[in-house]
Amino acid sequence: MSTYLDCNATTPVDPDVAEIMWRFLVENFGNPGSRTHELGNTAKIAVEHAREQVASVVRTDKSDVTFTSGATEANNLALVGLKGYLLESKKTVITSQIEHMAVLEPLAHLEAAGVKVMYLAPNKDGIIEPSDLEGLLSDDVGLVSLMHINNETGAIQPIEKYADILARTNTYFHVDAAQGFGKDIEQLQHDRIDMISCSGHKIHGPKGIGALITKRRRYKRPPITPLLLGGGQERNLRAGTLPTHQIAGFGLAAELALSNAGKRHLCCLKIKEDAIAAFDRLTPVYNGLKYSASHTLNLSVRGVNSEAAIVALKGVAALSNGSACTSSSYTHSHVLKAMKVDDDVLEGALRFSWSHMTSKVDWELIVKKLSELT
Repeated sequence: MSTYLDCNATTPVDPDVAEIMWRFLVENFGNPGSRTHELGNTAKIAVEHAREQVASVVRTDKSDVTFTSGATEANNLALVGLKGYLLESKKTVITSQIEHMAVLEPLAHLEAAGVKVMYLAPNKDGIIEPSDLEGLLSDDVGLVSLMHINNETGAIQPIEKYADILARTNTYFHVDAAQGFGKDIEQLQHDRIDMISCSGHKIHGPKGIGALITKRRRYKRPPITPLLLGGGQERNLRAGTLPTHQIAGFGLAAELALSNAGKRHLCCLKIKEDAIAAFDRLTPVYNGLKYSASHTLNLSVRGVNSEAAIVALKGVAALSNGSACTSSSYTHSHVLKAMKVDDDVLEGALRFSWSHMTSKVDWELIVKKLSELT
């Protein structure tokens, strides 16, 4: 059986998370919106506890957490939800060329509606330079949306530096933290970040659940309007019956991520060191390595096509050559294109990603299989 090395696409569910989900699926199955009986009250208590668990990761109040179906919906709520404000105030948005499609496509929607969007280019290491952001800022900028950890290269963006720059402005700051929530803890606790998108299945929780965290600044949250109508759930920001089992699972996954972040990081770092030691014999090009997270490695072996490499590694390792959201119709990585890598590097890019739950990896066999393609 292949070793699973595609954790940036999704992570295995922690057994304790699966257990609490089962309990709220089978035993405590009440609707948290039902006020008239014990099952509904039990579900409501579980939801509020999970809200607190998620909020604790970024050191904010539980009332700031709005549960969504995942980070994609959270991004849409944060960005498209501000369309009225941006259009009415004639404000510009700043983002980057390396954002996930869950940010780029909502921003394209805003552009089509008349909002001006400016795109920052990364440097050769896949980082958006703080000075480049500072150079574009003006009173006309109403929103900055920049990701935390890039899903393809693993490059950790200097979110704290962006936040420090924005502290001198009234501009709203949104961070897509799908890959960094519960992993790179301290940066997301910066009090100048207004909105944070996160997802349960990237931290060993269930798929189909995430959150948009909207923090108060001067006692006011960003003026978001809802995308879904039909109920008063989630402070009227997100209508629909709350999936208690998924929320409880996400909450526990968030708590475990926060309490075990240090140990998980060291575990992932050891896997990464072993991987680099093995891959170095192929003299690959590492994409975004300098600032990459401990759980991600993106590389290209010159002369080796990524599609051919994935076929050669079938039964050995499950990995990716790009974002899972675009894998059904593979195109070259827009992230690596933005980094201006050579065409042969672009053709051969492979993304390996793992977690503390990853079983022992036979990097030597992986290197052997790739070397046979050169």
